[in-house]
Amino acid sequence: MADGMMAGKVVLVTGAGRGIGREIALMMAAEGAAVVVNDVGASLDGAGRDDGPAGEVADAIGAAGGKAVINGDSVADPAGAQRMIDAALDAFGRIDVVVNNAGILRDGIFHKMSHADFEAVIDVHLRGSFNTSRAAATLFREQGSGAFVHFTSTSGLIGNVGQANYAAAKMGIVGLSRGIALDMARFGVRSNCIAPFAWSRMIGSIPTETEEQKARVDKLKTLTPEKIASMAVFLASDAAAEVTGQIFCVRGNEVFLMSQPRPLRSLHRDGGWTPRTLADQMLPAFRSDLYDLDVSADVFPWDPV
Repeated sequence: MADGMMAGKVVLVTGAGRGIGREIALMMAAEGAAVVVNDVGASLDGAGRDDGPAGEVADAIGAAGGKAVINGDSVADPAGAQRMIDAALDAFGRIDVVVNNAGILRDGIFHKMSHADFEAVIDVHLRGSFNTSRAAATLFREQGSGAFVHFTSTSGLIGNVGQANYAAAKMGIVGLSRGIALDMARFGVRSNCIAPFAWSRMIGSIPTETEEQKARVDKLKTLTPEKIASMAVFLASDAAAEVTGQIFCVRGNEVFLMSQPRPLRSLHRDGGWTPRTLADQMLPAFRSDLYDLDVSADVFPWDPV
């Protein structure tokens, strides 16, 4: 669309072959952007590769009158991330937005989690977000504009059982985004995070062994990816020029601005603290404000709107 919110912009969307990434790529194109559709076409745990999903998305964009090229590199490879940016420059002459959506899952209870499963998730989610962002950062600085949209998760922001690797990666992305926002604000570059609730292959991997788990998954199936895509397009657009360093959660028709760590309580003791005075005085004073071991479902107990 010549008059769309993304008209004239070039966008890289990683993990764009399926699910949320696919909907983001399609909506970016519908709003006028030229899109680099990146996807390795791997299984949920990151194994294998297939250019088919990315090609299907690019074909759909082209059939609707949009512009798209595909890239099959892995975000975990710094050289691959650079090739994604090069693909944008070669095809469209510029890059304006990087959407870091690519991800894998290697779930497991912590005391059974392997080093390989921890490292694989960190490599794709956290290092992958760094790799693509760093590849675009110099160009963004030179042109005095640019936007990063990163994907975090309530598994990190709040917590979830059996996802220590995923939670660590997703909280790392929050810090990465904040650091980018602070370092690059002077160059007109923005960086924000989205924590999505939407049905996808990742959500489809949630165990459904109990009736409670089945009911939760059934509710999640109603949360479609296009709801997330709308937020991604907004944050990438010039309409969000004043928004940077923020974390948004999207759950169906609900949008939340998530909190970021700030001091809750303070206590001063003349002469300083010892382990014993911390136990006798600090702990009782702070006990009512200590966080419970909540998971996402505890913080969002109501049905999606």
